[in-house]
Amino acid sequence: MKQAKVYRMVMDKHICPYGLKTVDLLERQGFAVEDNHLSSREETDAFKQEHGVETTPQTFIDGKRIGGYDDVRAHFGKKRTQTGDDTISYQPVIAIFAIAALLGLAISWYALGELLTVQAAEWFVSLSMCLLAVQKLQDVRSFSTMFLNYDLLAQRWVRYGFVYPFGEALAGILMTAHALPIISVPVSLFIGTIGAVSVFYAVYIQKRELKCACVGGSSNVPLGFVSLTENLFMIGMGLWMGAKALGWITL
Repeated sequence: MKQAKVYRMVMDKHICPYGLKTVDLLERQGFAVEDNHLSSREETDAFKQEHGVETTPQTFIDGKRIGGYDDVRAHFGKKRTQTGDDTISYQPVIAIFAIAALLGLAISWYALGELLTVQAAEWFVSLSMCLLAVQKLQDVRSFSTMFLNYDLLAQRWVRYGFVYPFGEALAGILMTAHALPIISVPVSLFIGTIGAVSVFYAVYIQKRELKCACVGGSSNVPLGFVSLTENLFMIGMGLWMGAKALGWITL
């Protein structure tokens, strides 16, 4: 069996998570792992000085130092987990939309006894709004700063960046409950329309390459079609719920 040595920090009050992930990765690759624990700060510092490294864990295969967790991943031809701050990713948006869709189907099955219903589609959109609002509300200041890069109303009234996620959450919650359309409909239409116009102007008119604040101020989701889709969902949901409230649609 192939052999590998790992040196990682294992102390009373700290166990290095990347050390655990390194051992797990090596074992899944068919290696017998000699797992060496660095049990004190002094022992860790001495190890770093001896091998001329700045971090742990460190992995050795056939006597050759491979490096840390990401270096081991690269050694096996896997993608690095830490690829830099500028690497774009749609994963947060995909995860949110997927969970919202599954929740919509689950609620439909529980409440109506069927999976594929009009209400399931409504809940998908309203729950997406709620989940996206939660992402923004984790750090409203960071969100509002990124939002200022492209939102036309926020650029004229800075406080709108702080109000937006609360409005999105309120509209999403009320639409999930099918309650108070007199509030949820105009809020959804207002923020959705301003957002759609702002994204379209920044991306398709000005041709700017920006990050989207749709999943919070620290995301690497690019501003573009996905961002526009979020706003179009809100506009569509506002029009749909408004039409239902007025009796134009009876389902």
